[in-house]
Amino acid sequence: MQEQSLKKVAILGRPNVGKSSLFNRLARQRDAITSDVSGTTRDVKKRIVTISGNRDFEVLDTGGIDYTSELFSKVADFSLRAAKEADVIIYMVDGKSIPSEEDKKLFYDLQQLKKPLALVVNKIDNDKEEERYWEFLEFGADATFPMSVSHNRYFNDFYAWLEKYIPEREEKPELELEAADEADPFGEFVSDIHFTEEEEDKEINVAIIGRVNTGKSSLLNALLGEERSVVSDVAGTTIDPIDEGIEHDGYKITFVDTAGIRRRGKIVGIEKYALGRTEAMLEKADIALLMIDATEGVLELDERIAGLIEKFRLGALIVANKWDIRGEKTYEEMVDDIRDELKFLHYAPLITISAKTGMRVHKILDQITAIYERYKQRIPTSKLNDTLREAMNRHHVPSHNGAVVKIKFATQYETKPPKIALITNRPDGLHFSYKRYLANYIRSKFDFEGVPLDIVARKRGERFEEDE
Repeated sequence: MQEQSLKKVAILGRPNVGKSSLFNRLARQRDAITSDVSGTTRDVKKRIVTISGNRDFEVLDTGGIDYTSELFSKVADFSLRAAKEADVIIYMVDGKSIPSEEDKKLFYDLQQLKKPLALVVNKIDNDKEEERYWEFLEFGADATFPMSVSHNRYFNDFYAWLEKYIPEREEKPELELEAADEADPFGEFVSDIHFTEEEEDKEINVAIIGRVNTGKSSLLNALLGEERSVVSDVAGTTIDPIDEGIEHDGYKITFVDTAGIRRRGKIVGIEKYALGRTEAMLEKADIALLMIDATEGVLELDERIAGLIEKFRLGALIVANKWDIRGEKTYEEMVDDIRDELKFLHYAPLITISAKTGMRVHKILDQITAIYERYKQRIPTSKLNDTLREAMNRHHVPSHNGAVVKIKFATQYETKPPKIALITNRPDGLHFSYKRYLANYIRSKFDFEGVPLDIVARKRGERFEEDE
């Protein structure tokens, strides 16, 4: 059966009317940079969005339409081109202003495309301001909606209109694992667990994170073999994350060269949005390359940035850059210092490089694919339970307030990162230190270098989707 093609929905309007904010609201994530600075969005950003649970479409966030300068004229041309490619068009205006002749002309031009077209009057922040919305009815739009994107008001009618043009998703049947295929060595069957069929996974999203001026853009250019990101000695040159892809060892690796993260007190202007975007980007990443400046070692801010990797449970590689100008520290001294400061990333391998000279940069791609193989691996239930039995024979499960705690069996219920459920009679009675012991023992038997490993305790029949 042919793949269901997604409808395209383009958001257009003059600068600073709230297009990126609506884009973020639809995508339920802060992705496009939003600010009070006109012309912040300069290209067309795209995201797959779901509304009403089962209606998927691609939303296009365009730059503001403004012909006052050569740069903005090019942005406007890109925006209008996106409208021609779209199936549905949303034209936004600022409800705090009176209708302008320029908005009317642009709207009438879009009407000539003969596509579903809605006029969204944004910044109607309360009932009193709704009176201004009536002034925009003179546009003669088939659908006009008052809205406050920043306050999340008046969205219901807009969504109802949008649903008319976005078909429901064609659901694929879920593949259940038969209980008899996965008998656990403790005499019970893993009948509670349902797995979905996994397609071949050959795409890796890699986030390059670190303090400003640690060499992230230089590393990206070295990995790609050409200059695709602006490199400058001025800290904070990169504001927007830049997505770049490369094929390696049968994988498609997509890098995001993130904006440099600086101390919160020094964040000025639009850079504060870039910091927020770095976190949003990490939500979509599989692996993080943590850049450390080898000439300075691990600073307090490095620890906070590294904490983002732990927060989002990513595969990790620590990259100590500027190794060619590091000073007198030996490799062993540098590794000891980094390991001592970043104890919670004990599972992450470390590589020393020089992005400027290219020293050992080529090894990073091999590390990325190897870490990803481990990040997505699934341990057979029988082997996992053999290992669990060995671990419990070495150190018995401690009791809880005098009550016996029994672990009946273990199963891996998720990948990326690997998540293992311990089926026990008393989930709350399994001490965190014993779970840590089991995690370390499992690591000693299976290769999880570069990968976090989550261990959760559950009662039999309890769903595993929610982490502890």
